[in-house]
Amino acid sequence: MMNTAAQQQNSDLVWNLEKIHQHQRAMNFVKQFENRFCVFSSSVRQLYTNYSIFFPEEADRQMVILPDPYAFHDTFSHLNENAVQSTGLHVIPGNLIGKSGLYLIIARKDKNVRSVPIPFQEGIRQILRRSNSDDPFLPVLMKGDLREFNDQLPCLHLHRLRLKELSGLSGLEREGIRTIVTDKLMSLYQESGALNLKA
Repeated sequence: MMNTAAQQQNSDLVWNLEKIHQHQRAMNFVKQFENRFCVFSSSVRQLYTNYSIFFPEEADRQMVILPDPYAFHDTFSHLNENAVQSTGLHVIPGNLIGKSGLYLIIARKDKNVRSVPIPFQEGIRQILRRSNSDDPFLPVLMKGDLREFNDQLPCLHLHRLRLKELSGLSGLEREGIRTIVTDKLMSLYQESGALNLKA
């Protein structure tokens, strides 16, 4: 468990939003996902499953993730840094593409390759179908994942936690991570119809 001083020194938990133009919109957007995706810090190799999001008034354009200091069992430690990979998968507000609700889209570096947006609930359902496989898709957030899509509206990039790469953890710990990430995804799937009403 990290103490509060250590949390404050963990720069992975302080996200700079200076590059985001629509600041209030980004704040509203990301708050919808508070505690719904786990957050990974590569510098201390920890996964936070129980946290709050704050926007300190004295620190302009910063977002701070505060793990619950009383729920130390909700923090997983000693995760390999290479166990978390970028996916290119983004959660976007539907009004970016003239629709309502949330969508999942893969943003490719090759601009000639167009990804077809998938309704968020359907995308989460497809991810959940893999949750019991040997290589489940376990989405997590990292610093820098709150972005603007095509310099327009806020979006969330998703990283992926690979269970097979967590060699420093016991089988029980790996299953604990799988269970908690999957449970959060299931809740997100069930509540997704109410999301993005404020975007």
